[in-house]
Amino acid sequence: RDRERLFNFDRVFWSVDPKSDDFASQEMVYGDLGAEVLASATEGYNACVFAYGPTGSGKTYTMMGLPGDEGLIPRICEGLFDRMKQVREVEFEEEIFSFEVSVSYFEIYNEKVRDLLPADDETKRDEKCSLKVREHPKDGPYVQGLKQRIVRDKQGVQELIDKGTENRTTAATHMHDRSSRSHAIFTINFTQAKLDEDLPSEIVSKINLVDLAGSERADPTTNYHRGRLKEGANINKSLVALGNVIQALGSPQGQERSTSVKTKALFIPYRDSVLTWLLKDSLGGNARTIMIATISPSSLRYNETINTLRYARRAKNIVNRPCVNEDPNVSLIRELRAEIVRLRGMLSSHWGSTMSLSDSSSNVVEKLEEHENMVCELTKTFFGKWQDSQFGLMQPLRAFDRSQSLGVIVDTQLPHLLCMDDDILSTGIMLYYLQEGTTSIGTEDAALPQDIVLSGSDVAAEHCYIEHDVRGDVTLYPCTDGAPITVNDRDVALPVRLSQGDILHLGKGNMFRFNHPQEAAKLRERRRVRNHGNRAIIPSPHTGNCFMYFFNVNYVHLET
Repeated sequence: RDRERLFNFDRVFWSVDPKSDDFASQEMVYGDLGAEVLASATEGYNACVFAYGPTGSGKTYTMMGLPGDEGLIPRICEGLFDRMKQVREVEFEEEIFSFEVSVSYFEIYNEKVRDLLPADDETKRDEKCSLKVREHPKDGPYVQGLKQRIVRDKQGVQELIDKGTENRTTAATHMHDRSSRSHAIFTINFTQAKLDEDLPSEIVSKINLVDLAGSERADPTTNYHRGRLKEGANINKSLVALGNVIQALGSPQGQERSTSVKTKALFIPYRDSVLTWLLKDSLGGNARTIMIATISPSSLRYNETINTLRYARRAKNIVNRPCVNEDPNVSLIRELRAEIVRLRGMLSSHWGSTMSLSDSSSNVVEKLEEHENMVCELTKTFFGKWQDSQFGLMQPLRAFDRSQSLGVIVDTQLPHLLCMDDDILSTGIMLYYLQEGTTSIGTEDAALPQDIVLSGSDVAAEHCYIEHDVRGDVTLYPCTDGAPITVNDRDVALPVRLSQGDILHLGKGNMFRFNHPQEAAKLRERRRVRNHGNRAIIPSPHTGNCFMYFFNVNYVHLET
């Protein structure tokens, strides 16, 4: 007899007949689901989308799509870069942003993990090698040795998607002539760094986009190859494990795990399969997760359709508690700065005479200096990570203190060259950071790319290079005999160690001032001790941490 079954879901898409008024295109699916994923990522939350359903029901089409009719994965990647471009254009004047996007793409085939984006010279050698799954005590499960590819634009992402999809394991079955025989996981790691009210901020989002292999029953009339039977058994094993995890998380006990009420620990069988182990955070942890159930309207697929809908209904009961993923060092910087303000207030209340401060106040001074040094080191580490990014140079330069109308404070601990331009029409500054290692200086037509490119007829193609060693010493080395180089108006033909405040001329028209913040801090400390003896001095908000430049302009234009 006929029986009506009701299932309630957040959205239902009809994609069978393109001529239907209710037809849901790939663009519509992305608008409803992909936009949510992007919003979560830009806010600093992890996100996950996975498609589940029987073979041939449209999982890969939904996630990957076809040429000219792209699915969620390509559209989400494109939308991510479009959003970054919009932020740079619209909000660049208000806050300073840097982004980094890296991707990985791997498959789980017969319960083994294989990188779908190996290096070209590793493709043949590692074709049958599997990667190990480990679990970090804080970050959770991860694939050891999986390559992370940094991408700069959506074209680069599409190339990696195409390469990985080509390497994915597929085979013809009685249900589909090109059936996915593995679970594929495309992961986007999206990192955002910015200055928020002169405080560094970094949030990291991980987006897992999962295309599951389809569950199917072996056709008794088909003479299967042993490999196909093994594939099917492993696919069904992992999908059963996924179902068990979803059932456990969706149960009343599983829902109580995410509340503040203390209950008896519920065992969740994540490790029953590699798939559920790697998706541990996405399924029941720190992520906003979307499940897409793909079904067929055919009556011949009735049983598979009912099972898929039941599967999705259980998944809908799961409640996650995602949180923003902020760099712990950034949180520590914020806390230390708040403590520094409090300690300065304590010292101000004791200040008022020329006598030495009490022992307790001296302890406050020591603690204040300790906190300021920690802030310096953490801030240096933060900016150092972003030095090579597209807008890395802009961030430290825009770390302004606008407390004075004409003052610009550049907060950095890296040695650097400040260009001193004599052109009265120039309204900008150029500042070059000297990372640990070698910084080459020359012209753009040099045989090897130069880190700092200069112009001028008297500048050699490879003019000189600067070495910044692990001890903090900075040394200039001439490269070309006769290339004009002076330090403090003295000609240089041999290596010379640079000191704070040195004036460099590279050629006739390129003049720089060399600044070494750590060396300058030591010199200021010596001066303080010499001038004040044992008197305790309340540190200035910028003592030892910054350089101050003044410009008689209404804005600072930064040229890179």
